[in-house]
Amino acid sequence: MLFSIAISETLVALALAALLISGEKLRFPPILFPITVFLGLTLISLAFSADPKGGIPDIRKFYLYYFVPLTLFSTLRTLRGVRAFLLAATAVMTLSALWSLVQFGQKVLAARALGTPLYAYYVGSRLTGFTSHWMILGGQEMMLGLMAAAWFLFSSDRRWKPWVAAAVSIILISVVVGETRVIWFGTLCGGVYLVWLWRRWWVLALPLPILAVLLANPFDLRERAISVFQPHGDTDSNGFRYVCLREGWEIVKKHPWLGLGPEQIKALEVSGEFQKWIPADVPRPLPTGWYGHLHNLYVQLAAERGIPAALVMIWLLVKILVDFSRGARQARDNPDARAILYGGIAMMAGTLAVGCAEYNLGESGVLTPFLSIVVCGYVAVGQASWPVATSK
Repeated sequence: MLFSIAISETLVALALAALLISGEKLRFPPILFPITVFLGLTLISLAFSADPKGGIPDIRKFYLYYFVPLTLFSTLRTLRGVRAFLLAATAVMTLSALWSLVQFGQKVLAARALGTPLYAYYVGSRLTGFTSHWMILGGQEMMLGLMAAAWFLFSSDRRWKPWVAAAVSIILISVVVGETRVIWFGTLCGGVYLVWLWRRWWVLALPLPILAVLLANPFDLRERAISVFQPHGDTDSNGFRYVCLREGWEIVKKHPWLGLGPEQIKALEVSGEFQKWIPADVPRPLPTGWYGHLHNLYVQLAAERGIPAALVMIWLLVKILVDFSRGARQARDNPDARAILYGGIAMMAGTLAVGCAEYNLGESGVLTPFLSIVVCGYVAVGQASWPVATSK
C-alpha cells in the first residue's frame, strides 16, 4: 500500500486465500464489534441514500476493514514477526521519502527556471513520493515515522537502531519540506508524546529547532507556518476548509441520523449542487479547492453516514487508544512490546489530530497502514506481560 493500492489489495486477497488453505485458526483483533457496527450503519445509510449505486466504491473499503486485520493478526503472532513487518514497512517508507526529496529538488529547479516564487509554485503541487497525493504521503510518513521513532527510543533492539535513526531522519525531512500543515501538527502531537515518555525535560527543548528552522526560513517554511493564521489568499486552504465545515454542518442539521449516504459529498461536488448546502452568508465566489469531501474526518462521517456512525468511529479510535495505553502499562518488563505500544499511541494521537482537518481514514493509502499498525499494537498488547526474552 505504500507504493501501489492495486498490488496491495491483490496481495491481501492472496494472503487471505493462503491463510484459509493453511488451516490456521483465524484471529481478529478485539475491534471486530465496533468495526461491524460502523460498517452496518454505513450499509443502512447507503440503503436510504438518494443514490445507493453511487456509494458502492466506499463499500469496497469493507474489504480493508475486515481482511487487513484478519490476515495480519492471524499471521503476526509474535513480537519478532511484528518487528520484521515494521522494519520492512519503514524501509519502503524511507525509499518513498527519498524519492519525495528528489521530487522536491525538481520542483525547486522548475520554479527557478520559470522565475516563479517557490511558495506559489509548490503549495498546489507538493511531494507525493510513491503515492498519488501529498496528503496520502504525509499520512503514511507520520504514522510509520512515529512508529520507527518509538522503536529507536524504547526498544531493546541495538542491531537496527542506527538504521532506524537514519530512516526517521529522512522521513522527518520529507515531512518538513512537504509543507502539509496538518501533517506537521499530527507529527508534532505524536512526537511530543514520545519525547515526554523518553526524557520529559527535552520537551522544553523542542521549540528550539523549530524556531531555528523558522528563523533560517529555508524554502519559505516560515511563510507556510504563518499561513495558519495569515493565509496567502486562495493559495492556502484556510478559507476553503472553513466553507467545507459550514457545508457539513448544514448537511448534518438536515440529515442527522443517516446523512446523505456514502460518496454523496463527492457526487454533490461533481454535479455542482454542493453550493446549495453552503449558507448564504458565505461570500461568493467561493474559495478555490476541491469540495469532493469535507476535509474533516468527523464532520465527513456525520454528513455522509449520520451522527451515530461518526460516534461509533470515535468509539473505535478511543478503544484502540485505551487498549494500547493499558497494554503499555503492563509492558514494564518487555521494552519491545512497550516500544510498539508507545508508537501506536503516538500514531493514534497524530491520526486523531489530522482527522480534525482532513478526511484521512477515507483514503485506502492511509487506512491500510493505519489498520496494519493497529494490528501490530494488539499483538504487542497480547504479549505485553511476557518477559522480553520470551517475546524474541
